[in-house]
Amino acid sequence: MKKLHTVFILMGIFAVLLLSACGKEGVPGAKNWDIESFAFTNQDGNTISKQDLKGKVWIADFMFTSCQDVCLPMTANMVKLQQMLKDKGIENVEFVSFSVDPNTDKPAVLKEFGQRFKADFENWNFLTGYKQSQIESFAKDSFHTIVQKPENMDQVMHGINFYLVDQKGKVIQYYNGVKGTPFDDIVKHIKILQGSN
Repeated sequence: MKKLHTVFILMGIFAVLLLSACGKEGVPGAKNWDIESFAFTNQDGNTISKQDLKGKVWIADFMFTSCQDVCLPMTANMVKLQQMLKDKGIENVEFVSFSVDPNTDKPAVLKEFGQRFKADFENWNFLTGYKQSQIESFAKDSFHTIVQKPENMDQVMHGINFYLVDQKGKVIQYYNGVKGTPFDDIVKHIKILQGSN
């Protein structure tokens, strides 16, 4: 009986060590939210789907081109992050911006918006091509964030976070995309997901 008790204690210690070792390898506080399948239209009129992003780490946000406040610093911060990754030689990272005003943000409008901020379309897709109700439910169900366009208004309420998505299409972590954006943490977490930390 005493020997059996010792075995259970050793198994418990081993399990704790194993779990702590796994924790060191992952992104702290990982959310692991599943993103539902999608197939939307980008700034060039091409279809981009969740399947197209499989196997790559990506950063997502929600924005719209006629936004009068938060979308401007958010997009500027996305550009800054995109450039940081280039400067550090970190590849295979995609950027995805979902328009929360699809009736206004047609592909050509999104392309002009991205060009204004000098976004590199090589690995950045601005997406549209869905109904307002679709993007509202998609944001809520997959990203746990609000998107809502009040009637008779041209501005849309939406979250201000950047979302880190892993190679399997799960939201791993989110960060403030407007103020105090933790660029170094985002880069560090990307490297963890890519196995290069």
